[in-house]
Amino acid sequence: MMKPISPIYINVKGRLLDLATPQVMGILNVTPDSFYSGSRMQTKEDIAARARQILDEGASIIDIGAYSSRPNAEHISAEEEMNRLRTGLEILNHNHPEAIISVDTFRADVAEECVKDYGVAMINDIAAGEMDHRMFQTVADLGVPYIMMHMKGTPQSMQKEPSYDNLIKDVFLYFARKVQQLRDLGVKDIILDPGFGFGKTLEHNYELMAHLEEFHIFELPVLVGVSRKSMIYKLLGGTPQDSLNGTTVLDTVALMKGAHILRVHDVREAVEAVRITEKLKIESGYDK
Repeated sequence: MMKPISPIYINVKGRLLDLATPQVMGILNVTPDSFYSGSRMQTKEDIAARARQILDEGASIIDIGAYSSRPNAEHISAEEEMNRLRTGLEILNHNHPEAIISVDTFRADVAEECVKDYGVAMINDIAAGEMDHRMFQTVADLGVPYIMMHMKGTPQSMQKEPSYDNLIKDVFLYFARKVQQLRDLGVKDIILDPGFGFGKTLEHNYELMAHLEEFHIFELPVLVGVSRKSMIYKLLGGTPQDSLNGTTVLDTVALMKGAHILRVHDVREAVEAVRITEKLKIESGYDK
């Protein structure tokens, strides 16, 4: 089990969120085409019920997304993305005004509107500024925590024979450059997402997981999102619908390697994984 390096907090709307105990982020997709059909919420009733479920099952963050980033997903306009988000954010603000809301977007204008008009607390960018070069300055101006993910290419191209000279080295250099750019702009709360399934083969994904603890060299929170992804069902067989057990296994491995946030479809199972690994941490003296 990974021994914690030092206390890690992020400033969420003026409150410090302690990541010494890993947090669970529940996925709320307001898209018609996300890779896992069970996560697609289209009606107002479905969105409200899913948000309630995420919080009732113990997640501390709701991550709402309106642009499907599955391989070969349809590229929609910023207007369509924002129209979908408005519906979901209005429901969240009305029903759960105290909830910590993250928006999954790579567009600076969308991020800005979500934070300024709907009080969104965090931005989750799959492209780390690569698909909208105004994103870094926008996040700096907004002063919100920023999750940046490693992705090679775009959702439309990322799985077309991805290759690396040295996967771990390449990802580390990518993050080192990006972190410095954000620090230079004054961004304080940065969270790293290694990008499982984004521009990576099956072997790349498991190599990344095997070396996950090495990301602590950055002394930044690490988010892991493997929920029901192809790295599970391409290895074991089946479909995303069959991949809950594999997800929980990998989430547990990630927690043992020091992950701070789990981004998941199945909140209750992830919360249980956190509780069990935290109990092990206490009994083995790793929390001292």
